Amino acid sequence: MSSTDQTPAATPAPAPRPARVTAAAAVAGLEALALFAAGVYLLVTTVTGRPDDLTQALTGGATLIALGLIPALAARGLLLCRSWSRGPAIITQLMALPVAWTLLQATSAAIPAGIALAAVAVTGLVLLVHPSTTRALGIRGRAQDRS
Repeated sequence: MSSTDQTPAATPAPAPRPARVTAAAAVAGLEALALFAAGVYLLVTTVTGRPDDLTQALTGGATLIALGLIPALAARGLLLCRSWSRGPAIITQLMALPVAWTLLQATSAAIPAGIALAAVAVTGLVLLVHPSTTRALGIRGRAQDRS
């Protein structure tokens, strides 16, 4: 056997990840961190304070932490350019919009949080549906399926 027979075939280098995909992953990661932080905060204040309903407070904190897993996994998938990751990322953005709307209806300091959340969610949606993102993730549209 010659030395050329022993070397594996060269695999083509993967295409570079577009900046929009990286930005969408950053948005999803930011949302995951916010959900984790809110969940941990709720759990800590539940343990150190006196909540009206202990079970509800613990469940709320655990739920926020569990919900943070969705955008965290989506962010990792986007960074690895996995096509499956776009779905959970889009769902996360769509779920954030009603929350932002609710915060905007408040008459308190929650209004700036609602503005920030709405801006992040819309930015994430725009990044995720951009044609360069769909191409980078290997997602084909209906017109591309026919040809």
